Amino acid sequence: QVQLVESGGGLVQPGESLRLSCAASGNFHDVGNMGWYRRAPGKERELVAFITSGGNTNYADSVKGRFTISRDNAKNTVYLQMNSLKPEDTAVYYCNAQIWVRTWTSPSAYWGQGTQVTVSS
Repeated sequence: QVQLVESGGGLVQPGESLRLSCAASGNFHDVGNMGWYRRAPGKERELVAFITSGGNTNYADSVKGRFTISRDNAKNTVYLQMNSLKPEDTAVYYCNAQIWVRTWTSPSAYWGQGTQVTVSS
């Protein structure tokens, strides 16, 4: 069974930093694109950042210059370094990964359980 396990959320003050981690575990063949999404109260889920298996990245305009996504392919782990956090970054953050369970199957999208990030003074 494939799982994405997140960690690193919490309560911080504006201007502070947090680092989120998400590790894929279980029995699978390969991991493709990985990304972070968030859902703020009363809002739709939005893409925050994603990174391809080759390391190319893309960010939402609202986090450019403040957030950095990275991955460790050997550990099947994706990270989100969040600096200069703002109250509007408050949300539940979810990781997402495209995973090939077997070499002969099409990739499927997997989601983490979500981790709460709260930015408040």
